[in-house]
Amino acid sequence: MMLLVSDPAFTQTQNYVLFLLFFAISLWVTEAIPPFSVGILIIGFLVLIMGQQDAENAIQYLQTWSDSVIWLFLGGFFLAEAMKKTELDVALLKTMLPKFGTNPKYVLWGVMLITGAISMLMSNTATTAMMIATFAPLFATLDKKSNLSRALLLGIPAAASIGGIGTIIGSAPNAIAVGALENMGYSISFLEWMLVGTPLAFVLLFVFWRVLLVRYRLNKQASLDFSFLQQQPKIISVEQKTQKSIVLVILALTLFFWLTAKWFGIPVAAASGIPIVGLTMLGIIDAEDVRKLPWDTLMLVAGGLALGLAIEEQQIASHFVQQLSHINISFMALLIMFSFITVLLSNFMSNTAATTILIPVALSLLKMFGGEVNPIILPLVIGICASCALFLPVSTPPNAIAFSTGLIKQSEFRLGGVVIGLLGPILTMLWVLLIVSVLY
Repeated sequence: MMLLVSDPAFTQTQNYVLFLLFFAISLWVTEAIPPFSVGILIIGFLVLIMGQQDAENAIQYLQTWSDSVIWLFLGGFFLAEAMKKTELDVALLKTMLPKFGTNPKYVLWGVMLITGAISMLMSNTATTAMMIATFAPLFATLDKKSNLSRALLLGIPAAASIGGIGTIIGSAPNAIAVGALENMGYSISFLEWMLVGTPLAFVLLFVFWRVLLVRYRLNKQASLDFSFLQQQPKIISVEQKTQKSIVLVILALTLFFWLTAKWFGIPVAAASGIPIVGLTMLGIIDAEDVRKLPWDTLMLVAGGLALGLAIEEQQIASHFVQQLSHINISFMALLIMFSFITVLLSNFMSNTAATTILIPVALSLLKMFGGEVNPIILPLVIGICASCALFLPVSTPPNAIAFSTGLIKQSEFRLGGVVIGLLGPILTMLWVLLIVSVLY
């Protein structure tokens, strides 16, 4: 494939980067090695090749590790680990769920809303695992083929993936989109992303909920008993109560500064220092907890940022844009094409990897339009559409966790996956175009 797209005019360095691009794509698609390993490989390869020519220039590929997006994610990881350790996440669930009553269809809606909200701050995978573990007693009391059990096991992972759209730290593709835009000189604040992502997440959650209601006919189900949520109450010490309160305060402070970063002139990455420093200094997060953080995600994101930087620096994408400049294609056609390609790829490979591949190419193709279109639109749409891939058990880790329970079949993922996979990109494009026209 590389030989087909390579150009005799390319320098040796450009050919190296082109090789790296296709090699990384093949590793991500085939999953021959873990996705995070590809991220490390990308950085190592670029430092080795670029360092032979200019050692100073090679340093920038290592510096993707200190990118503001990485610090934003790290702050989110510290918060998520603290919530899990102090069981603040479970406490929020037990407090909020009873407010939705005992009617199965509203219980399902409540569970999906809570899952989506938690996944805006926590890893989608961790949120799914926590929610399914919490409802294990309910699954045990219901028939294995119960419509409610199956609806919950489909609704929880879908809500975790869709809910991740709501914030920059909710999903790695969001961070990659923001990082790519920052490299171009465009800044997206935490609040601005929420204005785009949160309403979309809510609408897509509602659509998926309606699909589950129709598919499993929950309107005819009997009322539920949630006494299992209160079973075997633990004796909480004063120290545990204090820790939970501290985490809640730090969570509130961090969210406040993330949301108001532009008003106070405080970088979002700097605000991420509140949970990182505060939780470690107060002894809530210790060395063992730090080792449990999902460092593999950061490695993957850093590698993706480095690859995008190399493609831009070596002007590889720009070269192909010049070759395609004679093709008459509208911006809307390009937007539609990338939206659905993102969903398609993300169903069969890591959505983070899919975003890493597509965004640099998309940004380069935008140069065909000069300054006629806002460059913010396409990366936002790609980042969000990456979370609309729900068609297969392997499409997302949350889907895989739900499928591993053995209570649902692979075919049961398809209906919701098709609906979100088709409707998600359309709603995303329309909403992003509207919001960007208002804000920018």
